Amino acid sequence: MVETRRLRFLTELARRGSMRAVADVLHTTTSTVSQQIAALAREVGTPLVEPDGRRVRLTPAGRRLAGHADGILAAVEAARLDLDPAAVPAGVVRVAGFATGIQASLLAVARTLAADHPQVRLRILEHEPDEALALLSTDGCDLVLAYDFTLAPAFVGAPQQVTPLWARPWGLAFPRSAPVPAGDAVTIFRAFRGYEWIVNSRGAADEQVVRTIASMAGFLPDVTHRADSLDLLQDLIAAGLGVGLLPVGLPLRDGVRFVPLHGPEVVMRAYTITRGGRDVWAPLALVLDLLHG
Repeated sequence: MVETRRLRFLTELARRGSMRAVADVLHTTTSTVSQQIAALAREVGTPLVEPDGRRVRLTPAGRRLAGHADGILAAVEAARLDLDPAAVPAGVVRVAGFATGIQASLLAVARTLAADHPQVRLRILEHEPDEALALLSTDGCDLVLAYDFTLAPAFVGAPQQVTPLWARPWGLAFPRSAPVPAGDAVTIFRAFRGYEWIVNSRGAADEQVVRTIASMAGFLPDVTHRADSLDLLQDLIAAGLGVGLLPVGLPLRDGVRFVPLHGPEVVMRAYTITRGGRDVWAPLALVLDLLHG
């Protein structure tokens, strides 16, 4: 393996023509220059310099390597600057997240980046938490936007770096034809024990919440329909096909009613998740600052 630091000695010798000139520009001794180029020759397995009177000159192999060295050193420097936490952020940050998190948090960050930091771009991948975390574990993304519920915690003690982002209460949505129930969450669920239930088709968190409160209410919910889209879930409810959980404040479709839940309260919690140590990468650090700012 070539020690890239030694390539600098070779490129300077190609430019300046003497060990003394290289030593002067690199603030070292001619002996050090000679030793570094000799070590580089051993690493590549071929002589890089040959005598030329009282001086030395590059061999054909030395000239070829010197021709490659400028590009190699430039690439190493570019990588160093890219990874330097103090560098001006630049690069593509790959974000895998759930749709609501992307809409609520990430799109505003994308607009800020376009206006103020055009050298940082986002690549957005819509995934449920389990899918996004699988991508993170295989380096398929740099940042995950994930969620869980207070009654279905998922990230306590997670090995990744998990940071709370926001929290939003949820309630129960039901067809307009149904009477509006009153009371705590257990009482409200008991009022719909004879209904079909609609849960997420790709994530299990909301189903766990439904089953937990239904168990407290003394029944097993009839989970019949599964839909990933909250818009589709509302359409199913408006069509009289069941009841399901929705976030507080979501505009309701015609034919849908809603009650918040308490006792127990149902709260969705959003998080940013990164692999340990990755948050010092300048572009990712910027995106995290904007998300949490």
